[in-house]
Amino acid sequence: MVKKRIQMSTTILTNLEHPYLAVITVNRPAKLNALNEETLESLHGTLRALEKDDSVRVIILTGAGEKAFVAGADIAEFVNFSKDEGKELASKGQEMVFDFIENFPKPVIASINGFALGGGLELAMACHFRYASENAKMGLPEVSLGLIPGYGGTQRLPQLIGKGLAMELIMSGSMITAAAALSCGLVNKVVPQKELLDSCLRIASKIASNSPSAIAAAIKAVNTGFDFEQNGYVTEIKSFGDCFGTGDFVEGTSAFLNKRKPTF
Repeated sequence: MVKKRIQMSTTILTNLEHPYLAVITVNRPAKLNALNEETLESLHGTLRALEKDDSVRVIILTGAGEKAFVAGADIAEFVNFSKDEGKELASKGQEMVFDFIENFPKPVIASINGFALGGGLELAMACHFRYASENAKMGLPEVSLGLIPGYGGTQRLPQLIGKGLAMELIMSGSMITAAAALSCGLVNKVVPQKELLDSCLRIASKIASNSPSAIAAAIKAVNTGFDFEQNGYVTEIKSFGDCFGTGDFVEGTSAFLNKRKPTF
């Protein structure tokens, strides 16, 4: 029997109605789904639970309503922070959610259904790739508050779109349209809003039909290539060899040789 929906908190909803897929929704529509401490902690807890759930192979992350994916961090929570408190805010958030998502062993797809600003865009960039609706707008406006992006934005945006354009967007605090985000490689696909979730579900289902162990190895290998302290080619070689010791390799090659679809 397919599980329907679980709710670990009021700010994070998890829908399990589609086989092998989980749809996580940041559920603070009155605040345009802004990230506060409770939301980040709940998101981390939800991801930890889904990591251990073998019935879930791919995760889609989106925001409640039709206006916003996540419209930034909840500024009211940190407006009076000291320097040390600010450092702790960024450090804890990156470790607990943003870096955790980037290195998550199961694919996490951002379904950007509206504004993705500040911490919201940083959340989308931490995901393994991004689809957006035509009405989506994205940006890192932190400099207008006397801040810089603190959840990985200064690192991931240049990796995705190049240093020059990233510098321009970060320093100007400008928003860009979904079409512009597509043209510079910030998102993979743009569709009408009513088609967004279905588009994400289709690609997620295709991914879920492939080897979970191989996908986890691929995520690790790709991420290592962006770590200056590691050699991505060495990681790829080791991970490639490790795949030969998995049941998924036995099933995948057997299915290929016998002209049938694999069952992972």
